[in-house]
Amino acid sequence: MSAILERQRVGGIATSSAESDPDEPAARAFHAAFRGRFTGVLTWRDLDELWQRLCANAGAGWFVYAVGEPVPHAPAAAEAFRRFIAEIDVLLRREHDEDYCGIVYVDDKAAPAFVKIFDPHRPGMQCGFSDNPPLPGRVLSRIPPRPLENGVPVPNSRRRWWRRLWA
Repeated sequence: MSAILERQRVGGIATSSAESDPDEPAARAFHAAFRGRFTGVLTWRDLDELWQRLCANAGAGWFVYAVGEPVPHAPAAAEAFRRFIAEIDVLLRREHDEDYCGIVYVDDKAAPAFVKIFDPHRPGMQCGFSDNPPLPGRVLSRIPPRPLENGVPVPNSRRRWWRRLWA
């Protein structure tokens, strides 16, 4: 049976889902976590601490998803996850020319399971409330991700960076 794709709005976020998707509970779990409560990582020191926690649990089944790219079907290997953390750290510090971080959000700083990383060039308004909040550029999740439609084209330089990292 062919699935009929439909667009729906989930908490102000356009998503695609199949009408008869057998993974619908997984999709609901991902979107519920995505819309959950997050705390901003405000200082670079706090970001260092978050990276340390993530790297210490690199083999815990982390999915690394770049919005606008196909969703990963398996968690990243521990070494690939640590390499991603090192590379995204360099990118954020180089391109977010501020003395504070403020573009990374985590569900639980002490025991992270979901992290949103916003593009330093298009941070938008991550905090506060909006009917149409901006999407992060990257999502780190222990829950298998589902596609998020950005509507804003991803710059070719970001696509090349992403593809080089996972090549």
